[in-house]
Amino acid sequence: MVIELDFSNIFVIIGCLVILWVVGKIFSIPVKAIFKLIGNSILGGLLIFVINLIGGAFHFHIGLNVGTSLLVGILGLPGAILLIILKLFI
Repeated sequence: MVIELDFSNIFVIIGCLVILWVVGKIFSIPVKAIFKLIGNSILGGLLIFVINLIGGAFHFHIGLNVGTSLLVGILGLPGAILLIILKLFI
């Protein structure tokens, strides 16, 4: 069996490769974002843990749960400061 490669077959192969590349790019971006969010949430949880460790001497405690960890994970240090301010006023 011999496969002839004329210009139409070459264009189809190149088109399929381009489509596969585009689909791969589309699905790789959300996966990277999800891994980044998970990593930042873990770091946010550690930051809240450190705040609770230091704040224990002053009877200051922020609840460590998924919501607070995600907030600090998404916003970073401003999110931690926001939680501290909210805890002081509430």
